[in-house]
Amino acid sequence: EPGDRRSVPLDLANDVIFVAEAHDAGEVVPAHWHDVDQLIYAASGVATVQTDDGIWVVPPARAVWVPASTVHQIEMTGEVRLTSVYVRPGTALIDRGRCCVVHVSSLLREIILRGTSIDGPYGGGGRDSRLVAVLLDEIEASGVAPLELTMPTDSRAREVALAFLVDPSQRSSRAEWASKVGASERTLERLFLRETNTTLGRWQRQARLLEALRLLAGGESVTRVAFGVGFDTPSAFIAMFRRALGATPSRYFASEAEDAPAPRPTDVATLGHQGPGTPDGDHD
Repeated sequence: EPGDRRSVPLDLANDVIFVAEAHDAGEVVPAHWHDVDQLIYAASGVATVQTDDGIWVVPPARAVWVPASTVHQIEMTGEVRLTSVYVRPGTALIDRGRCCVVHVSSLLREIILRGTSIDGPYGGGGRDSRLVAVLLDEIEASGVAPLELTMPTDSRAREVALAFLVDPSQRSSRAEWASKVGASERTLERLFLRETNTTLGRWQRQARLLEALRLLAGGESVTRVAFGVGFDTPSAFIAMFRRALGATPSRYFASEAEDAPAPRPTDVATLGHQGPGTPDGDHD
């Protein structure tokens, strides 16, 4: 059992149910868990899902898959219209044992929104059951987006991670971070590699990327976001964004709004030096 945090059990009359909710900007749904799988989709605004293991940002045309019994909280950026799809474990043929961000096609979006009108149990072969069958096919076929930030568990590495998340514009060097938590540079680097499967510098870049996505989707300008996450120039930020997600910020959000084919991203963990304007703290 995932600890003593608030549980939200669901008695599913159907294998799949849809729940629509409206949330105010800045609202936080406290840590809780369900005894069923959950797909979290924001039709407007931005939702950030956080567990002890990581952080997932949900910009437009994306959703977060949360497996049953996963303790999670949800933070809202902007006015958020949230739809949760609750799925009986084993119903969706999806081989994802932990949270992940998935692409939401225009078809999947319409099914999610239309599903909230289903009232009461649906029988086999009816319109509602056919709708749910297509939903499950679309979830299974959804591509995974690299919008995850894995959190370390060691107290020293986690202290660095949490401090950086408070202000992703920080420029502290690896040596300065290590000194703050009483570890050697080599030890700190080894901890990040072991627990997040990436270096401290690359972890910081991913943290900056996710914070930037959250701010951009919330309506902030590219220039304001670039400086806010620690870049010297907007062009350096745009270059990092394009390397990570396959498109500039404007094209990325335009493609989502138009349901164009998702840009082909680069795994942030594989990125090397980002060139002039990269925050000084981003050392590999």
